Amino acid sequence: MTIKVFGHKSPDTDSTGSPIIWAWYLTEIRKQPAVPVLLGEPGTEAAFMLERWNLDKPAILAELAAGEDVVIVDTNNPAELPEAINDAHIIQIIDHHKLTGGLQTKEPIDITIRPLACTATILHDLMGDDAAKMPDPIKGAMLSCILSDTLEFRSPTTTDHDRAVAERLAGELGTDIPAYAAEMFAAKSDVSAFSDAELLRMDSKEYSVDGTRFRVSVLETTSPAAVLRRKTGLVAAMQDVALEDGVDQVLLFVVDILEEESTLLVPNDLVKTVAEKSFGVTVGGDTVVLPGVVSRKKQIIPNLKV
Repeated sequence: MTIKVFGHKSPDTDSTGSPIIWAWYLTEIRKQPAVPVLLGEPGTEAAFMLERWNLDKPAILAELAAGEDVVIVDTNNPAELPEAINDAHIIQIIDHHKLTGGLQTKEPIDITIRPLACTATILHDLMGDDAAKMPDPIKGAMLSCILSDTLEFRSPTTTDHDRAVAERLAGELGTDIPAYAAEMFAAKSDVSAFSDAELLRMDSKEYSVDGTRFRVSVLETTSPAAVLRRKTGLVAAMQDVALEDGVDQVLLFVVDILEEESTLLVPNDLVKTVAEKSFGVTVGGDTVVLPGVVSRKKQIIPNLKV
């Protein structure tokens, strides 16, 4: 049976690239037939990566059948996976997020969760000497994933090891990291083709705090003004998105990659309370700037209070 490799819903660059990387490794090195799939349309930066490295866009998973062999990368959270995930035959989990709980397996499995900035860095380590056999497109995907998840080493999640792996890959590819990262971030920042609801779901994760359910959305951009000009529409769409997705509130953080800060939209008293309790700020309007806050995983979700 062919193994399906996938990451989380609302696939970002890491959840698009890492399934491609690991499916290549399983198929070509381990001789275990595998195919990458996605749980939604990739974001603009991920789409740029696919085009830049001449990689086929993985198919979007329509339905997960009971008993299918799957490998999960870049998440271990059931809320970010197909509803039928516990009916599948999970054979491996590779991730860099905190352990959430809730997944059930049919037997003991191989689980790797490491405190690194990017799943692709972990994949590189798990390959060992076989990493040298990666063709350039796979190396390009791996480099893209690391630069995306670290915001070109600006994110506090970045480790020396993530940087070292990225620099080694860039050297092998003859790629200039600052120039390539600028291209990636420009692609990420072009959100003109997306509706307000699509923007709210584009890079988002569900998270509960003391019984309050949030969709925590992040838009990383080098042009925050372009996103904030759409503030009225985004705030209006939050209610519908929350209702459709079964959460109490959408939190939208617009991350300014270059200034290394976030702007949180504050549409109501609940979000005002969350902002003030979580980040020690005083909110006086419908937005609040959070200096130095760029990482959902390390700085936003762990600090959320209601």
